[in-house]
Amino acid sequence: MRDVGGEFLSAGLAIPARYIHMPARFIMSAARPEQFPPEAEPEVAFLGRSNVGKSTLLNALVEAGGLAFVSSKPGCTQLINFYQVDGGFRFVDLPGYGYAKVPQEIRSEWKGLIESYLKERESLQLAVLILDARRGWMEKDVELREWLESEHRPYVVVVTKFDKLKSQKERHESRKALREGYSGELLECSAVTGKGVREIWQAISKTQTRPARTNP
Repeated sequence: MRDVGGEFLSAGLAIPARYIHMPARFIMSAARPEQFPPEAEPEVAFLGRSNVGKSTLLNALVEAGGLAFVSSKPGCTQLINFYQVDGGFRFVDLPGYGYAKVPQEIRSEWKGLIESYLKERESLQLAVLILDARRGWMEKDVELREWLESEHRPYVVVVTKFDKLKSQKERHESRKALREGYSGELLECSAVTGKGVREIWQAISKTQTRPARTNP
């Protein structure tokens, strides 16, 4: 991938540098692994705690502003949703974890569904682990990060809602907390201002040339 005249070129695709949106459409929802669509193109999975801004981020990355349902009520995404994105890959929206006020048996079903996708899906090329800038790393986030590493799944960490931090002190304290115990890349993002959209698309564009996962 290289920057040419304000555009990013990846796998023959020109990606505008300002708002790197691409058209997308809903494919299907799956409640069980056997309902997953056939594996065809590289997939980018979006994961995060309930109400972390996952659906808002998905909408910010594509031209279809209402692609993913956005709600202030945690736990609204209860299925795995698959979206086709122009450019030869798919976005996969996984149920949020943490705050959803649903029965324990439903949470157990979600956990099994998510793990089945993350563990078995060969077309999964990148996991986008989403954090809330106001809360930083929480126990479930750390567990998921460590699980992705143990399964040798490539991932990138995106931190949303930086626009909610109004003072320099708040932003400094947030970045300091996010760095505790983690030295990898952090992509700060705001769906309101568009901050971070370009950098997220840079990470996603690399999935088009990434080889299939191999276990050591």
